Amino acid sequence: MATKTIPVQKPTTDERVSWPPVVSLSLGVFALVMAEFLPASLLPRMAEDLGVSEGAAGQSVTVTAVGAGIAGLLLPVALPRVNRRYTMIVLTALAIASNLLVATAPNLTVLLAARLLLGIALGGFWALAIAMAAQLVPSAYLGRAVTVINAGVSVATIAAVPLGSWLGDLWGWRQVFLLGAGAAVLAVIVQVSALPNVASNSVSGLRVLGTMLRSGFLVTGLLAIFLIVSGHFTGFTYIRPAAESMSDIDGGGLAVLLFLYGIGNVLGTGLSGFVADRSLRMTAFLYPTVLGAGQLAMVITGGSVAGLFVTAALWGFGFGGVPTLAQTWAAKAEPTRLEQAGGLIVAVFSLAIASGAVFGGLLLDGVAKSAPLVAGGIATVVGGIALGNVRRRR
Repeated sequence: MATKTIPVQKPTTDERVSWPPVVSLSLGVFALVMAEFLPASLLPRMAEDLGVSEGAAGQSVTVTAVGAGIAGLLLPVALPRVNRRYTMIVLTALAIASNLLVATAPNLTVLLAARLLLGIALGGFWALAIAMAAQLVPSAYLGRAVTVINAGVSVATIAAVPLGSWLGDLWGWRQVFLLGAGAAVLAVIVQVSALPNVASNSVSGLRVLGTMLRSGFLVTGLLAIFLIVSGHFTGFTYIRPAAESMSDIDGGGLAVLLFLYGIGNVLGTGLSGFVADRSLRMTAFLYPTVLGAGQLAMVITGGSVAGLFVTAALWGFGFGGVPTLAQTWAAKAEPTRLEQAGGLIVAVFSLAIASGAVFGGLLLDGVAKSAPLVAGGIATVVGGIALGNVRRRR
């Protein structure tokens, strides 16, 4: 099939807006994030089948995050001249291989290796997605393009955990990972037909990353994004024990709570691109503030199940805009180094997820079960204020 090549940094016009390729990237994100989230709903069955503890099986999440962080930083500079059309297709294909290996894993070692492979695919895909979007649409549409890509995350957030749990009971956990492989196959088929040839805008060598990290403007913004994301995961990782400690909510109520969180997340994601394209500074204030307010309000109204539902939806809405905010900010901050900027965002997200989970756990065990929500809410608001006020020196 003949495809046209989009050279690096070639100016775009409104007539060149190309949404099918952007949608194909969203499908890739959906397949990757779906696979990432599946262990959350299948962990007990995975552990029992493999003959290991749930804690050991849970390391399947850890190795994925580690692989994503490393790949996000290194892959753009390691493949500086490779056509990004083929890179994205291969990374999505790695998700197929990972899911098939997990579905047939005879032991924990093979499973962890397969999940590390998924992390490499996930981190590399995210790192390059910003640069791809910037070359597929005009700059005035960048926020909306990032939103379309991030819609894959929102759908995976709603679908992966509840569907994985239900289908795992119905079919078995290995069959659910086969379904994940099927989703990745569909994404590859669409990408092959929709993605044009896109030249890399990456500069070879780690020296470029060092140069970028000497920018006080960029480092301040990345630290602010770290605060926002780690604040979210400080609370969200422990939302179940916090909710149960504050109310008499049962398992069915928790399912509704998480569903409403997911609905709020979809709405927040859907609006974030339009807001970011109009005012990135306003986006930096709006979404982290709503996210933090949702966490703090959950503590205040936690005695009421209805209050938990409302604040969960508010919380989901706030976090729904954070990926678009972070990726669009990075693209605007480093418009000539988009792939390296994307890699740094992936690394910051990975570190923030791990740090938030660890810090929240310490608060949960040492202070109170609602303490992670309080600390997380404060961190997200502070991070949003910092990101909204960061200014590049003249």
